[in-house]
Amino acid sequence: MISKKAKLVSKHKILIHKDELKQSGIDIMSLHGVKFIDYELHRDDHYMFIIQESGYFVFEVDFHTIEINDAGICYVAPGQVHRYIKTDQCEGWLLFVDSNYISKQFREAFDTMLNITQNTDLDKKDPVFAFAGHLGIWWLGEKGNDDLMSSVIKSLLDAISGLIASKLLGASTKFKRINSPKYILATRFRQLIKEHFLKLKQVKAYASLLHITPLYLNEVMKEITGFPASYWIQQEIILEGKRLLSYSGKDIREIAWELGYEDQAYFSRFFKNNTGVTASAFREQKP
Repeated sequence: MISKKAKLVSKHKILIHKDELKQSGIDIMSLHGVKFIDYELHRDDHYMFIIQESGYFVFEVDFHTIEINDAGICYVAPGQVHRYIKTDQCEGWLLFVDSNYISKQFREAFDTMLNITQNTDLDKKDPVFAFAGHLGIWWLGEKGNDDLMSSVIKSLLDAISGLIASKLLGASTKFKRINSPKYILATRFRQLIKEHFLKLKQVKAYASLLHITPLYLNEVMKEITGFPASYWIQQEIILEGKRLLSYSGKDIREIAWELGYEDQAYFSRFFKNNTGVTASAFREQKP
């Protein structure tokens, strides 16, 4: 979650915001008048949803710049490195939610869309704004502590996260058969990558864990996401490599080792083939 003051970090260190939702599991704040220009890169151990009714909001998530111009939504998943760049006359809400407070179905949707579709424009009359407004008013006002109000808040949270997941899925041409066996398989595959990418680099290793053939896994991933299974393994490795190059201060040999490569030269070729620049050049170009 966002603190009240800007936090400074060195070039080779990244802030990790942990246990900020330990008591309530959720928090919400108005976008009205909020300025983030001085905030540095950080990662959270919870979800953040930007529900913007109007204004202009620019931020960076895992080396991608995202702009929300006027009405739109976006989510940032736990562990994603992000920073705020600019806000201008924003109205709406920032919603922070512990993973345990989001239904499994919606978490799986967010996992599947990670680094594919994390934001979209909305109509100003979209019901998500009304639900977020009700939650914000109750949360910042007399939200109460009784069981009935807790149930109301949980219901609103389910509605908001469900609407956001639905809108994002609908905005992408890659997700048309939600909850189909292939969609569920694609979701599980991407979850396994996050758990094992430091050790498992081959499609056949994940296919074995899923009890299917590598050929079928590739077919499913191409159909559901537009990219083969190997692409998603490589992207997870590259993303973590970029994070380590930008924030860890470790040399390239150490980073290669941490990512599971004993041969620094092989890692360097792999990084350049997937990004177009060498690991050292990428490190130099980051502020």
